Amino acid sequence: MINSTSKLLDVVALTVDLPQYNLWRGQVGTIVEMLADGAAFEVEFSDRNGRTYESVGLRPEQVMVLHFEPASPDIQHEMVTV
Repeated sequence: MINSTSKLLDVVALTVDLPQYNLWRGQVGTIVEMLADGAAFEVEFSDRNGRTYESVGLRPEQVMVLHFEPASPDIQHEMVTV
């Protein structure tokens, strides 16, 4: 889940299907803009060649930040159910 520590260029994955945008749970995107004082994010989805195929405003509960390094033991993880 995205929280107040999320920042521009964080890599995220969808936690829900968004069929109206042809986006499905697990698809990976990048936060490219903070919206509504951090209450929402513009997430850009690109193909393997770097071409953007969708850019969507999403709420924090619709995505999770992906981590490429071991997590710090003091990070609190939240489980989100939809």
